[in-house]
Amino acid sequence: MHHAVLKKIGVIGPNKSGCSKELYDFGIELGKRLSSPGRIIVCGGLGGFMEAVCKGMKQSANTFFGQTIGILPDAVTDYANAYVDIPIATGMGIARNSIIINSSDIIIAAGGGAGTLSELAFAWQQKKTVLCVTQFEGWANELAGKNIDDRGNGLFVPVNTIDEILKYLDNL
Repeated sequence: MHHAVLKKIGVIGPNKSGCSKELYDFGIELGKRLSSPGRIIVCGGLGGFMEAVCKGMKQSANTFFGQTIGILPDAVTDYANAYVDIPIATGMGIARNSIIINSSDIIIAAGGGAGTLSELAFAWQQKKTVLCVTQFEGWANELAGKNIDDRGNGLFVPVNTIDEILKYLDNL
């Protein structure tokens, strides 16, 4: 596959402790519908929303090996969720959040606590567009449509449905 056509989509949101059943189910559906030959996802590789999106992708008929990449905080890959094709052990703890953002062409954010907030801040500073899902509580919803400072404008795009996300991605 030619490198230029591969869209690297960052997926950020709460880990297991902060992920509601509703958000997890949304993640699975999002993963199923995101899955296509031209798309890979880059995420934190652990549980919660990241796991749900990876799981959905792996359940899709359009999936392929290498489609789900997990940038892990630990120095080992033992804690990667079962649906990560390529686990990358950073040994960097939460500093790995910047790698997730830097490796992504565009980001999808849903829910989220402090970890997601740091990723959103990195995305803003790197001038990356973030599709912020507005139907769940958390930082993605809180910052949807807002500007953090004058370094960027309109980077945090509010989206309410998977259809809106796909429509946006198809127009990239």
